[in-house]
Formats: sequence, structure tokens, C-alpha cells
Amino acid sequence: MKSLWNSKHARAAVQHYGNGGVPADLALRVYSTRLLGSEPKLVLHGGGNTSLKTTVNDMVGDEWRVLCVKGSGWDMATIEPPGLPAVKLSPLVKARAFTALSDEDMVKLQRANLIDPTSPNPSVETLLHAFLPHVFIDHTHSTAILSIVDQPNGQELCREIFGDSMGIVPYVMPGFELAKIAAKIYESDPAVEGLILDKHGIFTFAETAEESYDRMIRHVSTAETRIARGRKRVFATAKLPAKRPALAEVAPILRGAVAEDLGAGKFTRFVLEHRSGGQVDAFVNGKKVADYGTRGVSTPDLVIRTKQKPLITIAPALGPLESFRNDTRSRVANYVADYEEYFRRCDALDKVERTMLDCMPRVAFVPGCGLFGIGRSAKDAMVAADIAEICIEAVIGAERIGRFEPLPEEELFKLEYWSLEQAKLKSVEYKPLSGQIAVITGGAGTIGAAAANLFANAGAHVAVLDIDRNAARATADFAGNCSIGLSCDVTRPDSVKSAFKEIIEIFGGLDILISNAGAAWQGEIGSLDDEILRKSFELNFFAHQTVAQAAVRTMLVQGTGGTLLFNTSKQAVNPGRDFGAYGLPKAATLFLSRQYALEYGKHGIRSNAVNADRIRSGLLTDSVVRQRSKARGLSEEDYLAGNLLGLEVMAAHVGRAFLDQALAERTTGNVVTVDGGNIDAALR
Repeated sequence: MKSLWNSKHARAAVQHYGNGGVPADLALRVYSTRLLGSEPKLVLHGGGNTSLKTTVNDMVGDEWRVLCVKGSGWDMATIEPPGLPAVKLSPLVKARAFTALSDEDMVKLQRANLIDPTSPNPSVETLLHAFLPHVFIDHTHSTAILSIVDQPNGQELCREIFGDSMGIVPYVMPGFELAKIAAKIYESDPAVEGLILDKHGIFTFAETAEESYDRMIRHVSTAETRIARGRKRVFATAKLPAKRPALAEVAPILRGAVAEDLGAGKFTRFVLEHRSGGQVDAFVNGKKVADYGTRGVSTPDLVIRTKQKPLITIAPALGPLESFRNDTRSRVANYVADYEEYFRRCDALDKVERTMLDCMPRVAFVPGCGLFGIGRSAKDAMVAADIAEICIEAVIGAERIGRFEPLPEEELFKLEYWSLEQAKLKSVEYKPLSGQIAVITGGAGTIGAAAANLFANAGAHVAVLDIDRNAARATADFAGNCSIGLSCDVTRPDSVKSAFKEIIEIFGGLDILISNAGAAWQGEIGSLDDEILRKSFELNFFAHQTVAQAAVRTMLVQGTGGTLLFNTSKQAVNPGRDFGAYGLPKAATLFLSRQYALEYGKHGIRSNAVNADRIRSGLLTDSVVRQRSKARGLSEEDYLAGNLLGLEVMAAHVGRAFLDQALAERTTGNVVTVDGGNIDAALR
């Protein structure tokens, strides 16, 4: 492993943070923590921690010797000084005299001694840092170290590889007991440069940030060198179908299979993150993946993110995928039953009260296709996939020099159902559209952008489709929540097919379609050029059918229902003079919406429409409104004429109508009017 330490950059960090009043030692602590956090083979998604012993003054000027230690929720790769909250050191050290200390009391002790009471909770391994005397302490879950310790003879291997340079700590769950044992082992030989924690990771320490970091890189490199001397080829490859389906065909099947059926047509949906190539393929496609792939995770804290075992499917073959779909659903059902039994089995080992987590897998191995991270959000799915990849590397490393043998299930269960983690889970509140994927056509327009923002705020991941790629991306960035912006000409079926394929490859499927793209053409119907009418029908009717068909195909594969939402405009029920070119296809789209409601309700797919008119965007009307105003001779002052409420209708109000329809679980075939009260456009 290459050292990333750069003296020039270190000095720059000291100067940068010093300008904000941060002392040099803390600035260097931040700098070296970021170096460690930037390497996935050392630190991944909350794993690992660092600390510094220094002196600070509290709010009234009293001086304290403190431990600045990584705080909960901070990413080591991007950490800032507030991410290393200062805890009074003396009370922590005194706690070593206790014979026992519960996790809850440990957290209370640490919080009670924070210099700044608004700081995040210090790391669960704070006491281990406190009980060691060194100024700088680094802790990582190095992949190479885990390949060494996840062996039947892991401690013996460590002594062979590291000699007397490192202390070896037997596995103990993180917390007070581990801190005491680690300190005792260090004190038995204070000359060691660090500690190897069996089945867990590595600590290094020194009096300077650079030396502690250097020791980490050096000892991890030693482990990597040992692994490199092992077997080159680890897994024999299974026989796979010669021709395999595309990712966009496989993902919706898996996504539908892992959706949790809550009854009455409701589901807890998940987002997928796909990975393939290199080591992933070698691992997933192995003959014995059902053995080495299900023994457990490489370090116990990962079980919180991925569960102990992945789902393993059969390899899908090109052609009709019904057998793959049925088999995958059967395997998910077995996975759920096995998880429930695992919970009952391990929960019975003590008298602790626990709430069983959902039983769905967080990682799936699909031979011939790759691995999938599964999460309630795109971020969670990405984290699960990242962890699965790094675990694969650890398993491969372990198998090169011996046999991968992680902790037994009862020990992993303790981490998965750790009281501190259970408390966090109870505080999590999911938004109404969490785990759902919404596609919005015409997404960069005023109504589309408003809808994108509202749906993202409701928890959905949004795919903004617009003929203008840059505008689509800008809208997606503004909406947030991992939304994406794609170029799509909805009048071209090949463009729609390409866009939907990309959406499925990114998120795994889709649940909501907001068919919003449209434009208004004018002209007296009797003299209207056929080309104009046909052009309007292409955009204002056939495009709606094209995207609806694409969405329904995926929804049917998933088998979890879905929602179609159409922007039909008041022209569908109240034609305006010289607007036949616009109103005729919009009327057809209104009936298209009802046809989908009629024919696909049995599949749990709802279809509704929004009838909007006279929509403003800020102080200006949108393009359609300006066209209508000009045609009718309306000024800004008399624009509200005929508006029964006398209130402006903004794009956000139309977006809200779409959102309300998406949340109306018992409503289909409906039309919502959003126009401030135009009685002529009211449905009869």
C-alpha cells in the first residue's frame, strides 16, 4: 500500500485550519484521518476511527486534557475538526477501574464529559483510544489484515507475519471489555507499534500523526505482501449460460422479488446498485459461491449494513425469464424464512429484548450478471454494494493463503442487534415514497421541475427526462436525493427505450411515471396544416403512450404495482378557440389514462390524470400560458378572469396534484383539476 503522506500538503492543512483557530496537532489529525479515509481498502462507510490527545479550554477558560476522537456520523474521508469531538480524558481513564460498564452507560459517560455538549457521540471505541497512552492513534478495518485474521489460525498467522512488532488481541465485541483487554495486551509489551484485533482490524499509534499513519501503511503492506505469495487462482468457475440477458431485464425481476409485501397492495420497495467485472465476477461465478459466499462478513460491524449472508440466485439465461423470476421469488421466500429462524435461534441465547429487522437481503449474487447492493435508498444500496465488493476482496485474500473463516453467527448477531444500533434504527423515519423510483418526462419544464422537487422531498429517487440533457441534469441536481437527469426525445421510441434502460440499470426499476412532456400548437381547425396536427399528436398523445408502455412493461415484471400520471390539460374537456391541435391529442391522452386504469388495475397499477390550466412560473407565465394569453388577448392584469378562487396557480400546485395522486393508494381513473376554478373546465 502506497503512503499518501505529503509534507507540503500537511503544512498546508496546518495553515488552512490554523486560519480558523484550529491548533496544529488537531489540523494534522484531520489531515491524516482524511488520508486513511480516502482508501477503501482501509476504511469504508463509517468503519475505523482516529484520535488525538491534546489540551483545550472550555467555555469558561478552564484547561482540560482531552481525547479528540472521531464522532458518530462523520466520514473519515471528508472529516473536519468538529468531527473529532473533545472528551475530558481523566474520567475516561478512571473508568478502566470498573469491573463492568454497559454500552448505554459508556455512551452516557462519554457524552457527560464532552467539552462541547452539542458534539456528536464519540466513537464506540473511545475507551480503547483513551486507555492507550499515545498521542495519535489510528484504527482501520484493512482488507488485507482481515484476510489474515479471518482464518482458523488467524492469531498464529499474525505472529508469523508481524513478529513482535504488533500485539495480538483476541476477538471481543467493541466496547468497554475490548478496551480493557487491548490496553492490557499493549502494556505487556509497550514496544509494539500497534495492535491486531482478531476478526476486527488494526490499530497503530505514535507520538506524531505522520509516524502513526506510516506504521499503518507499513503493516498493512506487510499483510498484502504475505497474501501476494498465496495461490493465484482461488475459485473454479461454474458453467454458465452461453447467452445471458441484459442487466435491464434482470434487475426488475430481482427488485420485485425483494420488495416486502405489506398486504393490501402495499410494498416496501428497495433500490438496487449493480457491480460486475474483475474480482466480482470471479467470486459470484464460482462453483462454490454458495459455500464461501455465505460464511459471514469480513469484519462484524459490516453486518449492520449487509446482513450476514447474501441472496444467491441461479444464472439467468437469454430468452423468456419466467423461470428465473419464479426461482428468484422462491429463493427470496426461503431467505426470509431462514432469517426469521436465525433471529429466533440467536435471540433465544439471552434475555435481551430485541425487535427483528426486516428479513430482506441487502446483497444479491446473480451468477453471470454480478452483485447487487439492495437498500431503502440509492445511498444505502451503494453502501451495501461497496461493502460487498470489499468483502469479496477480503475473502479472496483469505482463500489465497488458507480458508476464510469469519466470526460465527451468534457473534455477528450481537453486532447486528447491538443495542446502540437498535436505538438508531428506532429513530429512523422513512418518507412516504422512500425506495420508489419516479420518472418525469418534460422534467426540465416548470411543471416537471416542480414535480421533481416535490417527489424527491417525499423520498423518491427521480429520473428527470428532457430533450435538453443539461437542463434535465440541472433539475435533477436541484431536486436532490440521488436524482438523475437524462436526455430523452419522447416522440422517438428508441430514445425512450434507451432512457428507460439507463434508469433501470441505475436504480433497478421504476414505480411512478409522470408523463408530463407536451407543447401547444395553434390554428383554426378547419384550415390547420395536417403536419402540425400530426406533430402535436406525436408529442401530446403518442409520446404518452410510448412512455406508459415502457413503464408498464417494467412494472409488470416487478409485480409490485405502480402509478401512471398524465398531464392532460383543461383542453381535454374544455377546448379553446384555435387550440384544436393541442386539445384533440390531450383529450385522447385523458382517455388513454382511463384505459390504463381499466386494463391494469388488476395488476395493482393505478392511472390518474391532472387537468391544469393558466399555470404561472414565478412572476412569468410558462410558454403554454403565454401562448394562450396572446391568442385570447389576455393581459397580466386580467389573467385571473374566470378564476373562481381569484388565486394564481403555480407550477408547484400542479406538481403537488401529481404527488397527491401518487399517494392516493385507493384511487385510479381519476382526474384532478388545478386551475383556480375554471367552471367551464370542470368535469361533468
